[in-house]
Order: sequence, then structure tokens, then C-alpha cells
Amino acid sequence: MSTHSYISNPKNEDIFININGNLLHRTEAKISVFDSGFLLGDGVWEGIRLHQSTLVFIEEHINRLFASAKGISLDIPLSRQDIINELNKVLIKNHMNDDVHIRLIVSRGDKITPYQNPNANVGTINFVIIPEYKKTNPDTYIQGISIGRVPNTRPNENILSPQYNTLSKLNCILASIEANKLGYDEGIMNDINGNISTCNSTNLFFIQDNQVITSKGEYCLNGITRGKVIEVCHENNIQCNKINFTFKDIENCDEVFVTGTFAGIVPVAKLENKELKSTNPSSMVNKIRKLYNKKIEEYIG
Repeated sequence: MSTHSYISNPKNEDIFININGNLLHRTEAKISVFDSGFLLGDGVWEGIRLHQSTLVFIEEHINRLFASAKGISLDIPLSRQDIINELNKVLIKNHMNDDVHIRLIVSRGDKITPYQNPNANVGTINFVIIPEYKKTNPDTYIQGISIGRVPNTRPNENILSPQYNTLSKLNCILASIEANKLGYDEGIMNDINGNISTCNSTNLFFIQDNQVITSKGEYCLNGITRGKVIEVCHENNIQCNKINFTFKDIENCDEVFVTGTFAGIVPVAKLENKELKSTNPSSMVNKIRKLYNKKIEEYIG
């Protein structure tokens, strides 16, 4: 079980993908080996959900895409509406309207030769939109996941701002590998000051004495779902604190959950060797998950 466990759908074998405005069958969709994203991880991306013909929280996703691009000095010569139009174009081509996960990628474009400096780039960006029929495995919410500490740490903005959603994910990939070696589904990553920051592919919340605790957010991705959870807590008189804290501060917590665009709110059943109450039907995690799902329904409605 993982935060990205999903129900396989055979329709995905026959999807069309948008590459620079061209709609190509999955078997024909290709990017040059000279692409900056392929060569160097030089680019930005977003994961977006389509529910009931609605691109959920699309404004925030597009804003984050442009903020990340600006952060790495990548110029996207498309307007926000242009990008939404390209998303809709490929969704219409695939006759998609529900339970769809979209990966939107923008790289710095093709290079004339494999070299880091952007002065080796020719032309403009490459953008790719991959829509897939992807529904979370319902067992994820019943069984929960296991998480634990890994030695990999989150960088600061002087190295590469962890708030930029870039294609350079090696830091998190190595944390994921380390977590798997230790028998965890996700790894808890500290920031450079030794405080808990995030998990390797999701944002992290603890519940202790009926209080929701999460990091200050300086060293984790500016998660759209994370932000919505904090909103939901404040709107429903659930105390939610963004503070600096260490593992020792929360090792005796009652419940834990992680957040992400794909699965929303996922309960953590096991924190290292400690069994948690997060998957109980009466848990605060499930209460917050219902409130978050209601927020999505209100957005769609």
C-alpha cells in the first residue's frame, strides 16, 4: 500500500497525450533526447485532478506552476488560459470527465548539445500533458500507510528552494528508496535545522491532544492539498498549528496523516513501530478527510 496506490484501468493503454499542442497516441508520444528535462531535470510540473468534469483547484495549480517556473528563471510563453485550453483539449480528445489524474510538465526545451547552461538551449519550452484514468485504491484509506524517519534532508533556498515543484526530484527519490529499505511506505524528512519538514512525496500532519500539527512550510512543497487542509481546520474550529518541532515532540502522537493531490488525505496506520488510531472510523483524520472532500464538492458545485 502507498499514497499512490490506484485501480488499474485498461483505457490508459489507448490515451492521447498533448505534446506542445499536438495530440499523439500514447505509443507515438515522444520527447527528444536533447530535452532539458530528460538531460538535467530542468523544468517544472503539476499534478492535477479532474472530478466531475472539473479541474479541481486549477487556479492554485496554475499559479504554483508559474511561481515554480519564475523561481528557476524559466519563461513560459503561454498564458494561464492557454494552459487550461491545452488541458481541456486533450481531455476532450480522450472523452475524459471523471477520476482522471493529469501530469503537466514544462521543460526548458531542447538543447543543441548536452550541457547545463541554458545558453545551449534552442527554441522554446516543451510542454507535455499526460492524462490518465486513475482512481485511488479505496484500501488506502482503510489500511493506511506506514512512515518513518530517513536520513535524507530537505534543502534550503540557497541550494534549491523546496517550495518549487521542479523536475529535479532526486533528493526525494533517494528518501523514498531509503524509506523502502527500512520497510516504510514514505520517509519522514527533516529540514536542515533538524525539524520535521515533510514526507518524500506528500505533506505531513500529526494529531496530538486533539491539535493538528504541521511544519511551518519553509522546507516543504507548497502543497495545494496541504493548504486546503489548513483552511478546513480553521473553518471548522479545529486547532491547527504550523510550528517547528522534532520527532521527539510527536513520537507519542495519536494520529498522523499525509496529503497530496492524487489521494487527498491518507491516514498513517503506523509511525515506525507505533500503531496509530488514524484509520479508525471515528478518528480525527477521517473527520478532516470528510471535510476536505466536502470542500472539493463545494468547489465543483
